[in-house]
Amino acid sequence: MSPLSDKRVLVTGGAGFIGSHLARRLTPDADVVVLDSLENGDPGAVPADTTLLEADLRDTDALAEAMVGVDVVFHQAALVSIGASVSDPTTSHVTNVDGTIAVLEAARDADARAVLASSAAIYGDPETVPIPESAPKQPQSPYGLEKLTVDHYARLYHDLYGLETVALRYFNVYGPGQRGGDYSGVIDVFLEQARRNEPITVHGAGTQTRDFVHVDDVVEANCLAATTDRVGKAYNVATGDAVSVRELAELIRKVTGSDSEIVHTDPREGDVERSRADLSNVRERLGYEPSISLEEGLRELASARDAAVVDHTDGAD
Repeated sequence: MSPLSDKRVLVTGGAGFIGSHLARRLTPDADVVVLDSLENGDPGAVPADTTLLEADLRDTDALAEAMVGVDVVFHQAALVSIGASVSDPTTSHVTNVDGTIAVLEAARDADARAVLASSAAIYGDPETVPIPESAPKQPQSPYGLEKLTVDHYARLYHDLYGLETVALRYFNVYGPGQRGGDYSGVIDVFLEQARRNEPITVHGAGTQTRDFVHVDDVVEANCLAATTDRVGKAYNVATGDAVSVRELAELIRKVTGSDSEIVHTDPREGDVERSRADLSNVRERLGYEPSISLEEGLRELASARDAAVVDHTDGAD
């Protein structure tokens, strides 16, 4: 039985990628409310036994309604795009920072714990790897700066108001149901190229390293954050393992059985060269342990994609 059994929980952005996985995990045992503007979310991804409220976070009346009786709020709603934050930093800030303050204020009014989604983007291009939570914060985009601000607000609301908060710094999250994105979009691109036996295109030499973490492990980290006594802190959520983009391309070719050639294109400007999380803190304090290897997760995705193609073909006129 879940530690959140018989609790009322709110998932903001619960029609999105991570939020919908979290809602499905919690629904069997908890009373789950999802608040989502549905601007980017998919209502079909929300479990049938949840309460879905279509509203923007900045609608204070809707947020107050959603928070009634809530014990824990999982704040997943965000504009998760570095590119969009660069082209329109005002909209990105309003969504990611102002929206978070609204959630924290509503949680304070309801005396509910707040588990907030932060990001590895706060670290920028790290000086050393693996990256501990204490590493210098040098965000290289408005999005990274916004998530660092979210991180600080989580600590401040705990220290200033006594609100139970936990910030989770996600690294490159991937898994079923994801629709592109800055943090593991490369997996979707490579899988599609491999499935079509088209060249797999790697930017630059492919030596850039990433720490890809399966969405199921991210959901587990959220559940641990919802019940820990170690509040007012921020924790990395990743695998602690690094894979180069070239190695990722080779692994995807392996799990798909593809004959795709791996080709190298011009490097992307501003690409972070190395990323790998230090999990010492989250292991010790939350008891978090990633359980899904990258190869296992990629095989699952490749199989699901193949099945979707078969279903589409079978249903074609």
